[in-house]
Amino acid sequence: MENNTEMAFQIILLAGNGRSSAMEAIQFAKDNDFNAAQEKLAEAASEINKAHNFQTKLLQAEAQGKNYELNLILIHSQDHLMNAITIKDMANEFIDLYQYINEKG
Repeated sequence: MENNTEMAFQIILLAGNGRSSAMEAIQFAKDNDFNAAQEKLAEAASEINKAHNFQTKLLQAEAQGKNYELNLILIHSQDHLMNAITIKDMANEFIDLYQYINEKG
C-alpha cells in the first residue's frame, strides 16, 4: 500500500475502531463489568496499534526520502489517531476509577 491516501484511510478506520472500543470499555466499567471493560480496552489497544503501524510506515518512508503529498485526509487521519490514543488513555483512568468506586462502595 504505497498511496498515502489509502494509508490515511486505514489509519482513520483503525483509530475509529480503537476509539469506539475504548468508549465501550468505559461503559462496561460504568456497569461494573470490569472483565468486559478490559477486553474492550485490549481491542482498543490492538486497533490503535495497527493504525500506529501505518503511521510508522509513512514516517519511515519519508525518513528514507520518499516525499508524500500532504493532503487533508492525511492530516485528518493523524487527528483521529491522536484522539483515539487520548481516549484509550482516559478509558484506562475511568476504568480504574470505576473499579475503585465499586470496591469502596
